[in-house]
Amino acid sequence: MGEVERATDGEPARHPGVGVGVGVVVRRGDEVLLVRRLHHGAGSWATPGGYLDPGESFEACAARETWEETGVRIKDVSYVAVANDVHADGKHNVTIWLIARVASGEAHVAAPGELDAVGWFRWDRLPDPIYRSTRNLLDGRTYPPGAVARLRDADPA
Repeated sequence: MGEVERATDGEPARHPGVGVGVGVVVRRGDEVLLVRRLHHGAGSWATPGGYLDPGESFEACAARETWEETGVRIKDVSYVAVANDVHADGKHNVTIWLIARVASGEAHVAAPGELDAVGWFRWDRLPDPIYRSTRNLLDGRTYPPGAVARLRDADPA
């Protein structure tokens, strides 16, 4: 087992690459809303989501990120799972997964500095490649394991 990295005061060092994010699976009928990323994981498809702001609830983060990225307002937001996402480049995120339905708005690229495409996709026809965090969800690497089955079976109406 390796040494724990310590700050100069002897306490464990804070690792700036570790963050808490929210991913939201937005359902419309039998489709799910995805965005194509421009930066970390560039060119890969992911659900809307982003980092949790200080003091922000998971549900508020999901609503804010979905609106900021896609122009879609969501409702009926509920918790699904949590995932421990360690990316190939060493970036480490804890992702809180939520599910929601569309309340209003037409999906479009609302954050051109973050993404270059938005689309609705059927579960059995998801585009490639899928971003690591979303892939972990789809592959059942969550707590509880296999939470994706709940997402696919959820009543989106």
